[in-house]
Amino acid sequence: MNIRKSVVIIEEIHAEGGREVAPAARVAIAVAVIANPWAGQGFVEDLGPGIAAVAPELGTFLATRVVDALGEPAEAYGKAAIVGQNGDLEHGSGLIHTLAFGNRLRERTDATTLLPAVEKRAGAGATFDIPLKHITDATIRSHHQSVEVRVADAPGPDEILVALALAAQGRPHARLAAFSPTSEA
Repeated sequence: MNIRKSVVIIEEIHAEGGREVAPAARVAIAVAVIANPWAGQGFVEDLGPGIAAVAPELGTFLATRVVDALGEPAEAYGKAAIVGQNGDLEHGSGLIHTLAFGNRLRERTDATTLLPAVEKRAGAGATFDIPLKHITDATIRSHHQSVEVRVADAPGPDEILVALALAAQGRPHARLAAFSPTSEA
């Protein structure tokens, strides 16, 4: 794994809808900008060896940073991969859609649900929204939220930006009814 840079972002919401949020709603995002392990190889049929070589270490690197940055128990999480212009969308998907990556965060947070994800191909400075859902029950609607992220100089054409996000709570002042099979989406 060849990391060019890492970024940690902490967002705290102190007021929402004109009302105080106490304690502040806290979200942490850890980002790694890595060299695309398949850059310059053209179409790669078998991504497995590259995934095996990068995903576990990348998952550990990001999980450690995002858990430490949140600094309190996590209730919601998500992930992202943004592939630079010379990459294949499957390069980012391959790295984040493997248990060798995701389980590093699940183990650190006692999570059991699938990590919601976003992936796309984009140039440096692209804005992307990481979707978040509850770590043990994806039907808890108060935790369906997203966090917007942007790294000004990443990803470069031969890079992949990979991120993990954690929230210590659901949306501030969430007040939708609990999910039931008869409720409207």
